[in-house]
Amino acid sequence: MNVLQELQDRFRATLAAVAGDRLSAGELDELAAMVRTSQDPKFGDYQANLAMPLAKKLGRAPRDVAADVVSRIDLSEICEPPEIAGPGFINLRLGTDWLARQLNAATADERLGIERVTKPRTIVVDYSAPNVAKPMHVGHIRSTVIGDSLYRTLKFLGHTVIGDNHIGDWGTQFGMIIYGYKHFLDRAAYQADSVHELSRLYRLVNRLVGYFEGRERLPELEQRVTAAEALLKTEQGRAATAKPDKKTEKSLRQAQRAVEEAKNELQGLRESLAAVESDAKLSAAAKTHPEIGKAVLEETAKLHVGDTENVALWREFLPPCLVDINRIYQRLGVLFDHTLGESFYHDRLGGVVEELLKKGIARRSEGAVAVFFDDKADATPFLIQKQDGAFLYGTSDLATIQYRMKTWQPDVILYVVDHRQSLHFEQLFATARRWGYTNVELQHISFGTVLGEDGRPFKTRTGDTVGLEGLLDEAVQRALAIVSANDDGKPNGPELSTADRHRVAEAVGIGALKYADLAQNRTSDYVFSYDKMLAMNGNTATYMQYAHARVRSIFAKGKKEVESGAAASTAAIELDAPAERALGLELARFSEALEAVVSDYRPNHLTNYLFELANRYSTFYEQCPVLKAETPERRASRLALCDLTARTLRQGLALLGIEVVEKM
Repeated sequence: MNVLQELQDRFRATLAAVAGDRLSAGELDELAAMVRTSQDPKFGDYQANLAMPLAKKLGRAPRDVAADVVSRIDLSEICEPPEIAGPGFINLRLGTDWLARQLNAATADERLGIERVTKPRTIVVDYSAPNVAKPMHVGHIRSTVIGDSLYRTLKFLGHTVIGDNHIGDWGTQFGMIIYGYKHFLDRAAYQADSVHELSRLYRLVNRLVGYFEGRERLPELEQRVTAAEALLKTEQGRAATAKPDKKTEKSLRQAQRAVEEAKNELQGLRESLAAVESDAKLSAAAKTHPEIGKAVLEETAKLHVGDTENVALWREFLPPCLVDINRIYQRLGVLFDHTLGESFYHDRLGGVVEELLKKGIARRSEGAVAVFFDDKADATPFLIQKQDGAFLYGTSDLATIQYRMKTWQPDVILYVVDHRQSLHFEQLFATARRWGYTNVELQHISFGTVLGEDGRPFKTRTGDTVGLEGLLDEAVQRALAIVSANDDGKPNGPELSTADRHRVAEAVGIGALKYADLAQNRTSDYVFSYDKMLAMNGNTATYMQYAHARVRSIFAKGKKEVESGAAASTAAIELDAPAERALGLELARFSEALEAVVSDYRPNHLTNYLFELANRYSTFYEQCPVLKAETPERRASRLALCDLTARTLRQGLALLGIEVVEKM
């Protein structure tokens, strides 16, 4: 049972009776939502802070309204008698016997008492979506693990969930690789490791294309710096003669910031150009391929129109790239129901553009085709076909919506993509609704950036993007050192074999990496730190895994293995000690945590819950002897409570895509 939801439902019905017809359904919902978990145990387990706003609407004294609500609501089988505090706060404390019954029911249930939703929806989760021609890097970790966790949680709650990996397996990136293959291929390297060589070719060609684009942008950036400096000089003069005020100060700060940003961008571009010009091989390649940007577009266009040679190369390149990506997914424990890349939709793009033109949703402008948002004067058009006839990401995404709606008829489509694509999805969703897709909920599940210790996007020391596989390897190696030191330090000597240590290190290292990401509010940036993510205490996966292993060690020491909740259900849980009750209360809140996750698609609600659960268990472990409990009945009760804790930790971590271990 979701206790919070049950309390809110009961309060809502009572509020309707108290207010009569003076409140709308929306107002009743808002007031019922003010029943929340108490932040301080001295105020009970839950608090209803709704009397004050309700009293204002009814023109009555808050304490009188609170008393009226308490006199009408029936919580007798769930709570002790409610208490009214202060100006009208209603404090609620669950009945200990009722709470124990809920826990006993959960021990006998393989789902731990978590009920499936009564109205399941069909939900497509679009996540990960790497470009297959490039190795996965640190930038892919957030979309992959956030999407995977949402997929698992929604499915566990009873929704029909479809995981779709919309990979980039088409387009300009392959034009770059094809050009690189034809002009810069190291045949021996390609035969030894085709994916590594294709990646090198992509990076090389991309860098050369960027070099020439940068040379073209250089005068524009120099002019921008000059203009920004001139504006700053004007603002400084105005500030020196005008009376100080907030508007003047704000304008001056904005001008200073504009100069700094322009100079930084110019410096970065000059450094990038200099790096190519100072490298003998890159400089020589640039001199011999001055039209490389145009040539790459030509190779891409040939691929798109079905050129025999380029299509054959694409078909040769794609399989090993997919194998390489799937190897990373297997290591991460991430699965998809479908992997439908951009190439799957290529034949549909022309039809999408024609239909949007026919319906007047899009129109031609200067040879290109775009959707215009005339209701917004400063809105950027949503381009769906370039002047040269090439299609864009937006065209592919529209074709994808069309396919998903026809094939799966989803109620919701979630796009787990970083926040920098916010404008793209705003325009995509607006276009889709104009197109007629109004009966589907479209949501951009945005997230922030992984930062280095310097506060900038996480890079290697040479400035390259950090590869995801290297990230995993490093996390596992560090975890192995921690697991080995922990095992060597055990009082009775090491317990793990070398193979076991490596297996545990893989679970701990990768779990730590995932959890460190998922524990963040997804819309925030966060600083990457191996030391913090692998800490044995604090809000880390390692701490959760250790808590689970510690529970399992109790059963190992007692020579009593509990293989399932059904086996533990023969012992009745009793909550006599304060630490027992506190742990039991937290166990009963598992359903609330899962509801919070799906309410705004934030897995950190679950990590916060698991951290609090592990803390409550730690206190229980210190204060309540289990194997040496005073009576056999209390021993059995506490063993059942331990088992339910371990199962909840295991299930919660599984919904985050994280494994548990029996020993650490």
